[in-house]
Amino acid sequence: MTRFGVKGKLHQEEAMTGGDGDVKAAPAGPPPPLDWKFSQVFGERTAGEEVQEVDIISAIEFDKSGDHLATGDRGGRVVLFERTDTKEHGGSRKDLEKTDYSSGRHPEFRYKTEFQSHEPEFDYLKSLEIEEKINKIKWCQTANGAVFLLSTNDKTIKFWKVQEKKVKKIADMNMDVSKAIGNGNPASSSSYKSSHGVNGEYTDKSYTSLTKDLSIQSLRLPVVTSNETSLVARCRRVYAHAHDYHINSISNNSDAETFISADDLRINLWNLEISNQSFNIVDVKPTNMEDLTEVITSAEFHPTHCNTLAYSSSKGSIRLIDLRQSALCDRHSKLFEEQEAPGSRSFFTEIIASISDIKFGRNGRYLLSRDYMTLKLWDINMDSGPVSTFQVHEYLRPKLCDLYENDSIFDKFECCLSGDGQRVATGSYSNLFRVFGSGPTSTEATTLEASKNPMRRQVQTPSRPSRSLGSSLTRVVRRGAESPENNTNGNSFDFTTKLLHLAWHPTENSIACAAANSLYMYYASDESTS
Repeated sequence: MTRFGVKGKLHQEEAMTGGDGDVKAAPAGPPPPLDWKFSQVFGERTAGEEVQEVDIISAIEFDKSGDHLATGDRGGRVVLFERTDTKEHGGSRKDLEKTDYSSGRHPEFRYKTEFQSHEPEFDYLKSLEIEEKINKIKWCQTANGAVFLLSTNDKTIKFWKVQEKKVKKIADMNMDVSKAIGNGNPASSSSYKSSHGVNGEYTDKSYTSLTKDLSIQSLRLPVVTSNETSLVARCRRVYAHAHDYHINSISNNSDAETFISADDLRINLWNLEISNQSFNIVDVKPTNMEDLTEVITSAEFHPTHCNTLAYSSSKGSIRLIDLRQSALCDRHSKLFEEQEAPGSRSFFTEIIASISDIKFGRNGRYLLSRDYMTLKLWDINMDSGPVSTFQVHEYLRPKLCDLYENDSIFDKFECCLSGDGQRVATGSYSNLFRVFGSGPTSTEATTLEASKNPMRRQVQTPSRPSRSLGSSLTRVVRRGAESPENNTNGNSFDFTTKLLHLAWHPTENSIACAAANSLYMYYASDESTS
């Protein structure tokens, strides 16, 4: 349980017992909306500052504990941040979560280190330039105080180990360096001339003179000390030459031994310890490329079942596959897709239906997908349609022609779920991002801006969601804080500033999001407890 949720749980338990120990029925209903506040910003731009292309953030990822955060940029660099508020107060994170801190406290991170993960390359066989841009970052299991992570660009995946190394220094020398220099270089041939004395006795004239000059009474060996430490990133393995097309996803398996990498037409399975061999488990490439109708857009392993993974396509479908069925998983075990409404098809239908990102919930029961217009929440036990649909860009439907002309319609927005699965989030234009309550009765729909004042462009929460009939399980369709063409300040939305990448802390209500080269972090607590 998070620190922010302790107080709420105490109030809930008190309400259920009535304060005197008598058990009462808990009131049914969605959790109260979250009150989001600004926490930190790294790489904040000054007014009028021009953003360099290589500094734009292209990937964000929390580790499983939430104590580390990694970002990748278009310049091929990976930057690591570590949490500091738990260290400053001592004790483990679990112990701190049991303590009811004031609502003013929030998670704090600090810069840890950075390293150059990828360099620009050139494929001479295909005459193709390979960008250094980091497409995805995934954390692996920690070991012996070191952190491990995978990073990938369009073609090459790298496995990194980052750990603290002690800086060794030589101390307690009993030789005065200045006097030694005054006697010349001890290593030179002129200083060190040896001769054999009478009866074969060996004498070193230079050593005798040096000892006399420095008055060394006894031999004392220098001591190696290591008081300081420095972080060192080392590339342990390189997984290359396995993809003909651009890698769009990597995902760790729950067995902590394997991972997958996906490009437009294939998904490969790797062992972390073996870099020169991978197994092709999904191949959608047709014999004749003219028959190609869809491509793979995203892929992710199930968080707890090591034999299950899901991948999405440009046609708006999600396929669940079981690695136990066959070596080449050309047949899916489940297919998730929403049927088109009659008469709604247009030139843009397939483009806006393409899924840009999928994420499993923490327990693996639910799957979140993001297409250009909506967020959809799927129950993996129900393949007849999404459980909930959240409208994100419905207000842009009249502008699809313009968005197609300037290529904005092909923007790939990411999505994320909270650790408790009660909320989902995704990005939008004008550096805005949206947070929705995912419960069946929740009407929470918040629009925030990636700035120090996230509520500046707050849009009013819409009316209660409409429900579709004709299904044994209720599906919820939310209009979800639809933004008008102009914001509340009367300014038109800026389609050149887009918030594509964001990540939700695994155990707390904290979100990290990227606006160009700036990393913004926000935290929240229930409005009832703030």
